[in-house]
Amino acid sequence: MFKNQPKGLFALALANTGERFGYYTMLAIFLLFIQAKFGFSAAVATQIYSIFLAAVYFMPLFGGILADRIGYGKCVTLGIVVMFAGYLCLSIPTGADVIGKTLMFGALALIAVGTGLFKGNLQVMVGNLYDDPKYASKRDAAFSLFYMAINIGAMFAPSAAKSVTNFFLGKSGLFYDANIPSLAHQCLDGTISAENAAKLSELASQMSVNGMDMTAFSQFYIEKLSAAYNYGFAVACVSLLISVAIYYGCRSWFKHADVNSVQAKAAHVEEVELTPAQTKSRITALLLVFAVVVFFWMAFHQNGATMTIFARDYTSNLAEGFTRIGFNIWSLVLIAISVYTLFSTFQATVARTRVILGIITLALWGGVAAIYLSMPAEVSIQPSDFQQFNPFFVVALTPVSLAIFGALASKGKEPSAPRKIGFGMLVAAAGFLILTVGSMGLASPKELGGTVSDVLVSPNWLISTYLVLTFAELLLSPMGISFVSKVAPPKYKGAMMGCWFAATAIGNYLVSIPGLLWDKLPLWGIWTLLIALCLLSALFIFAIMKKLETATK
Repeated sequence: MFKNQPKGLFALALANTGERFGYYTMLAIFLLFIQAKFGFSAAVATQIYSIFLAAVYFMPLFGGILADRIGYGKCVTLGIVVMFAGYLCLSIPTGADVIGKTLMFGALALIAVGTGLFKGNLQVMVGNLYDDPKYASKRDAAFSLFYMAINIGAMFAPSAAKSVTNFFLGKSGLFYDANIPSLAHQCLDGTISAENAAKLSELASQMSVNGMDMTAFSQFYIEKLSAAYNYGFAVACVSLLISVAIYYGCRSWFKHADVNSVQAKAAHVEEVELTPAQTKSRITALLLVFAVVVFFWMAFHQNGATMTIFARDYTSNLAEGFTRIGFNIWSLVLIAISVYTLFSTFQATVARTRVILGIITLALWGGVAAIYLSMPAEVSIQPSDFQQFNPFFVVALTPVSLAIFGALASKGKEPSAPRKIGFGMLVAAAGFLILTVGSMGLASPKELGGTVSDVLVSPNWLISTYLVLTFAELLLSPMGISFVSKVAPPKYKGAMMGCWFAATAIGNYLVSIPGLLWDKLPLWGIWTLLIALCLLSALFIFAIMKKLETATK
């Protein structure tokens, strides 16, 4: 798996891990933050969320075009500086007024621009490592490993966000309850019903608020919860500093990959020349793939939008039985590591090494068992906790994916990257089918009127959906990035990688559509819409498969 990979891959992957940890820590609580602080409705909050995601993934198009002119490394460095400024602004507590909104939107703009300069260009350098014939056959596996590293950072993000939020809430004598932000805004707006006022009063009585009236409590709770989220955003500043240290400390490992077409010509480095017809064919194939992934990301990134709202309003805030193990980040870490040691046990060629790795695997499982036995019968969970499952599944399932495709490749039967993308769309549809079944019989969001449902479903519905969507993601995302790095004409590598992210950006903007329909359709209707889009996308990509596979030859 890791054998015979260029060491530059590991340096670039780890630098990206730190940056992604900060980004996903912010993203895990961002929608909850803007609803809690500003009292935005689900429709408005998901619109802001989707516009921000769209900007984050659209800016790499401009970052790639710039890098094709001035160099990938220069853009990466500039991106880190701009991102740091954005996260710093976002971590400053302010009032829920014009100044607060201005600072927040300004911070989001800086983060989007900085990510555009950083993200795509770092991945182009990864792809450049595999232009060397010595490593060319390992390109797909390399991007799977790179993608896994991204998700190591993302896996810890929700727990970090929750820990920081709970710590600062606790310092004010408060604790998190999903009902309170909405009820508090209703109280301040004078729209709260007698029933909801009684519910708010009961929740307030459980906290150390020194006999405040409900108006004062509502204002106090929103202020302190918003500030706690601000401090959670500051985690991204620290993680960026770690990324900088890794990037510059190991730069000699990948410096030779920091060369664009202009720099290669200046240095008289021989580069593959394509005919105009080949260039056109390749760009056309890429654009067709980009059209498909738009709808995958529209569906997939519901994790931070409607799926987070579903976790808050329709899912039990208690985990029982074996499900509890998924809400302890350290048990997930041990399980993920054990997957790698188990695979290494079977792949080892020396008997002594197999025995040692086998013992380590058993010890890791013993650690998981010890954590599980020490946990209370019921574990309290928060909506953001569910966002750790997708990156955990990516990290844990990457060796499985590599093993399956490695075995198929050895028999000459490995599907092409476009075919994997098509299968990924089918699997994504299956993921939302699970959520559709789990939503049957639940009240519509309109019927809830901004409160939490009286009927709460098991967390296992969301966990199962995340598992299946992760299978889809592993088929689509790393394979798509690998496909772009392989097929893009040398003169347009940065721009084409930027176009991949621009397609992702369009999908991210379309994330808002289910949010806009949230109060208008039954729950199963929301998920059925996403299923239909995934199936239509799969049908389209299989219809043009021959054209896509011809362009890669």
